[in-house]
Amino acid sequence: MENDIVKIGRIEAHSQRVKFKRMMIDRVFHGILIAATLFGIVMLFILMKQVFADGLKYLDLDFLFSMPSRFAKKAGIYSALVGTIITMIVTATAAIPIGIGTAIYIEEYATKEKWYNRLIQVNIANLAGIPSIVYGMLGLGLFVQYMGLGRSILAGSLTLALLILPVIIISTQEALKSVPKELRQGSLALGASKWQTTIKVVVPAALPGIMTGSILALSRAVGEAAPLIMVGAAGFVAFLPKSLMDSFTVLPIQIYNWTSRPQAEFHQLAASGIIVLMVIMLFFNAMAIVLRNKYQQKYD
Repeated sequence: MENDIVKIGRIEAHSQRVKFKRMMIDRVFHGILIAATLFGIVMLFILMKQVFADGLKYLDLDFLFSMPSRFAKKAGIYSALVGTIITMIVTATAAIPIGIGTAIYIEEYATKEKWYNRLIQVNIANLAGIPSIVYGMLGLGLFVQYMGLGRSILAGSLTLALLILPVIIISTQEALKSVPKELRQGSLALGASKWQTTIKVVVPAALPGIMTGSILALSRAVGEAAPLIMVGAAGFVAFLPKSLMDSFTVLPIQIYNWTSRPQAEFHQLAASGIIVLMVIMLFFNAMAIVLRNKYQQKYD
């Protein structure tokens, strides 16, 4: 009896030591995580402080509506701003319908047991993690050279569409999965077809998630420079494009061009361009939040 009590005491002591050890490890890793997060926030704050200190002095209407120039005092981002807007419109037109349609097929119609459907799903997930420079190489080989589109807005936009397509597909799938099965079953029970249920019940109910994912994907495309460098976006364009086959530049490329110059004035212009690019990206994110909240109130 006494030996049993001793064994129980030892077991309880060992359990307390293990529990204390796990608690200490948890606290250490928790502290490391907080320190890493704070370090990133502090570095970001220092960087943004420097960007605003350098960029606000050049940020005015003349900067927004002036063409690039070899003289810093006359240089602006008008052609890059217009090129960014046109590129995003073409990218959204190409990527969003295809991405949403693909997600609807995979989630609502594809048979999960078929090997080729599983293969498609795995490849889409893998494509979402591929570096953007690889998409630039693909766009260079496929759109610029093979299809003969040249170094044009259309080639750059289609390259960006390939870049954000997996993100749109995955986010749309998640939005469709979040729709309760009872909505589908109720629609089918009332005599609606599969297609009518998908288009008039499931997609509207999933619309907040679909729109949020699509807009955030476009906000990623706005800041991409590597794929457009590969397909030939110009670093200096002093004219507005008149068609989708014209040469073009975008804000990230223009910023990159200014930062590569030795003069300090161009570095300050680059900081002004960064502020404009940040405003555009924040606008995309804010629009995603507003649209999501608006349509969630309708379907909640």
